[in-house]
Amino acid sequence: VQLQASGGGTVQAGGSLRLSCAASGLTFRSITVAWFRQAPGKDHEFVARIFRSGGSVAYADSVKGRFTISRDTAKNMVYLQMNSLKPEDTAVYYCAADSRIILSSTSIISNYDYKGQGTLVTVSS
Repeated sequence: VQLQASGGGTVQAGGSLRLSCAASGLTFRSITVAWFRQAPGKDHEFVARIFRSGGSVAYADSVKGRFTISRDTAKNMVYLQMNSLKPEDTAVYYCAADSRIILSSTSIISNYDYKGQGTLVTVSS
């Protein structure tokens, strides 16, 4: 199983980026996928997740209203649309996936079986 996040880059504050998470060996339709980020010198921070059952979504308060997580089952991709970006959104973004994680555990990256390499997002002021 491999996860690969892509779509990062450098953008000015107020701009937008869309991150993509691709999987091999997994079907996103039936698993929970989350985005986390890690800024320099900080721990991993939960950003958003889409749950396997029913596709319910949740967001960190810091990104609510600006970021949107979505799933394209036909392409087996999960996306993170990031709008109104702020300098404090600068981080390496990771996608993580798990088929058995329970709802109450989805905000902790260590609870996920699969984690991909990250993609760097830099927001300049």
